[in-house]
Amino acid sequence: MKLTNYEQDVLNGKYGEGAAMAMEIQVAIGETFDAPRMVPVTRTHVALSAQDADLWFAEKLLSKGAKCKIPPTINPSICIKYLNEHLHEVPDEGKNIVFATNEAYRKLGAQLTFDCTPYLQQNVPAYGEVIAFSESSATPYVNSVIGARTNREGANSALCAAITGMVPEYGLLFDENRKAEILVDVQADVKTDFDYQILGWCYPEKYKGLEVPVFKGIKERPTPEGFMNFGAQLNTSGCVSMYHIAGITPEAPTVEAAVGSKKIKREIVITDKDLQDTRERLCNEPGTIDFAMFGCPHITIRQVGIIAKVCEGRKFKVDTWLLTSSLTRELADRMGYLSIIQRAGGHIIADTCIDVPPCWKPYYGSVGVTDSPKCAYYNEIRGIKFLIRPLEEAVEAAISGKVVK
Repeated sequence: MKLTNYEQDVLNGKYGEGAAMAMEIQVAIGETFDAPRMVPVTRTHVALSAQDADLWFAEKLLSKGAKCKIPPTINPSICIKYLNEHLHEVPDEGKNIVFATNEAYRKLGAQLTFDCTPYLQQNVPAYGEVIAFSESSATPYVNSVIGARTNREGANSALCAAITGMVPEYGLLFDENRKAEILVDVQADVKTDFDYQILGWCYPEKYKGLEVPVFKGIKERPTPEGFMNFGAQLNTSGCVSMYHIAGITPEAPTVEAAVGSKKIKREIVITDKDLQDTRERLCNEPGTIDFAMFGCPHITIRQVGIIAKVCEGRKFKVDTWLLTSSLTRELADRMGYLSIIQRAGGHIIADTCIDVPPCWKPYYGSVGVTDSPKCAYYNEIRGIKFLIRPLEEAVEAAISGKVVK
């Protein structure tokens, strides 16, 4: 890589050991991908995990004096106080790693947003803006729906970008690498937010490649939640950092524009039967449930409103958790949704992730209901079996205590 004098000074330690360590990692990444140079970024988002390796890395940088030049928004943590009051006394191992992680990122200079959907409300880039985002739903959303530019950063590389204020120039930062090479003909009826969950899971089942796909045949623009969940599933069951929807997403007014000078390597057809087969594989048999969980990615105020409408004047039979950002929870309170859900016996918990062990230990080995395949996938390792259903059906299951179909 060709570094400027300033970048070389950062690498040599002129601006501190922490910045030098971050730059050393980024230069190594750049050399791996044959990046010609570093380029500045204007926004960053770090998918912290409150797990051992993440904490070690953050504290290592902090011990070397690192500070964030571009303060990142960060992924959810766990609201220990709320869980202590409403679920169980979180074990010390959970408390310790959550508190230590939060403190490390605070001292590094991160914005403690604790939300995995910053692209919707706290950290929204513009078209063409060069950024560094990690988080499986965030990367495809900002690249595809907004047209900003980021590679599929990991939490560590995104934190390094936040510290140095730059990234190596490679991959999806170049026009030619944003063009589609896989044509996906959607010959299926895709309308609801849940349909996009299923479509997002189905495509990587048919093709596991890393190339950018363009989807044709989708007639109506998805809702923000549809886009959010589509990208989350594409990047969970597969590794899709960017996609196009012809006639809908900004870099794909047509299939031809999405492809540009590239050649289509493969054409894939997705039919109603394909989606039905995926749905049957994902959505386990009906049965009794022990709890319900929504918010992977964090649910939006519109989704909170849907849940409130279904449960108003009724009671949940099982523990029901809605995970969202602190901003959305505050708005839910203002709009009356919070009191409706609380009267039904449910919880809206802010700043919290489904994937921070052992904070959800009371549910290990039990059966839950969710609308998110990503939530179900992440919790398999803990012996939690999730029955996956569309949002309204999942809420009805939480009220009755069972999934009936």
